[in-house]
Amino acid sequence: MPSGFQQISGEEEGLEDTGSRITATLILSVFTAVLGSLQFGYNIGVINAPQKIIEQSYNATWMERQGKEEPAPIDPDTLTTLWSLSVAIFSIGGMISSFMVGIVSEWLGRKRAMIVNNALAFVGGALMGLAQVGKSYEMMILGRFFIGVFSGFASGLVPMYVGEISPTNLRGALGTLHQLAIVTGILIAQVFGLDTILGTEVLWPLLMGLTVVPSALQLLLFPFCPESPRYLYIIRNKESKAKESLKRLTGCTDVSAALNEMKEEKRRMDMERKVSILELFRSRMYRQPLLIAVILQLSQQLSGVNAIFYYSTDIFTKAKVTNAAYATIGAGVINTAFTVISLFLVERAGRRTLHMLGLAGMCVCAFLMTAALALQEKVESISYLSMVSVFGFVAFFEIGPGPIPWFIVAELFSQGPRPAAMAVAGFANWTCNFIIGMSFPSIAERCGPYVFLIFAVLLLIFLGFTYLKVPETRGRTFDQIAATFRRTPSLLDHEVKPYTELDELSPENHE
Repeated sequence: MPSGFQQISGEEEGLEDTGSRITATLILSVFTAVLGSLQFGYNIGVINAPQKIIEQSYNATWMERQGKEEPAPIDPDTLTTLWSLSVAIFSIGGMISSFMVGIVSEWLGRKRAMIVNNALAFVGGALMGLAQVGKSYEMMILGRFFIGVFSGFASGLVPMYVGEISPTNLRGALGTLHQLAIVTGILIAQVFGLDTILGTEVLWPLLMGLTVVPSALQLLLFPFCPESPRYLYIIRNKESKAKESLKRLTGCTDVSAALNEMKEEKRRMDMERKVSILELFRSRMYRQPLLIAVILQLSQQLSGVNAIFYYSTDIFTKAKVTNAAYATIGAGVINTAFTVISLFLVERAGRRTLHMLGLAGMCVCAFLMTAALALQEKVESISYLSMVSVFGFVAFFEIGPGPIPWFIVAELFSQGPRPAAMAVAGFANWTCNFIIGMSFPSIAERCGPYVFLIFAVLLLIFLGFTYLKVPETRGRTFDQIAATFRRTPSLLDHEVKPYTELDELSPENHE
């Protein structure tokens, strides 16, 4: 019988699977949570379009502070440094907060942590929105830092909460909504950033300050959403509140099957000490799932997709594509559309299959993009190949490497080590994000049209790793997934391992 939320029918003797039931409370809870993901995506994309206008504002502030009749404009190197800091400090904030996700989620709870996190969004949005009025680029940079801290927390808390409230057979599809919200936020930012909408000298502060709108909506809706029942029972030992949460999420009056599953998980957790980040690295039993979690995050960020997101307009311009800004928005539309497609595929094709398909497709597109960029001076019509390659690249990204690494981390670990694992994986993701954002322009300058060959090689490596080491998690409970790693030798530990509590997760012990 498939695992999931189940109820006992009054007229039937057996348990009836209700895992496929989607209740209004479940929809509301997932929607409210992924508003944080939407905001995360918005702040990734919002900084790109108004770059020149914001740089002009920085220059005007610089000149006004000199207090001279004929002030000198800002030095180009200084302006570049200020702008790079404005972009990169977002990732620095995310790196810091992502490493604290486990501590905060255990201390405040999943829902309350997301509520409190919105305070950072309001501070960041206010600073960015008022930067021009205050004539301070320091406010803009500080605002980007605060919104980065917010996004770092959101990138860990949202998948954790959604994964814990979702029925087993809907966990993948609902987990994909985190990535869908991110790409939707990016697309909204790209559209609003057009010079015909908010990307103007007068309205760009409003464009930056709009980030507070999802936070306000989230604060209004979260009081109607339940806390994660897994957190309530397994972490806080509040069985009655966990029951109430399960009833609201499933729409069932009898939630004994789901509660019994959590009781079994808690019983096993009680057999082991609480897992810290340091213990996560030291323990042999967590080495392979931790390695897989980190490598999957690297496969997302080192695939080259951020180079596309950050510099797509520049890539289209160099490829002599007319209306490069609109081509970039076209890539955003493709990005969003294929995330929706993956939403329906992830529970049918499986996580592992889709991830490999996405990596393989991106590798092919990277080679095509390299050929198009190398031949653009000789063959004028090759610009269309550049555009098709970019569109294909982001499409394959959203089929697998985009959504899957975010929620598969929550699936690879049981309740005990999950917060620490989410923190480590999130930190790896944000660190790579920062490295690519800072290094890609200089690497592209040195490598020229062959820059995407580097990403093609990395994609081949990640494809091989996924094929050899990543298990399929579709339709399996957290305990069943954990049991896989007792039967699969670790990449880091090939000797015979001593008996551990994960032996208790073996299906043979439950027959």
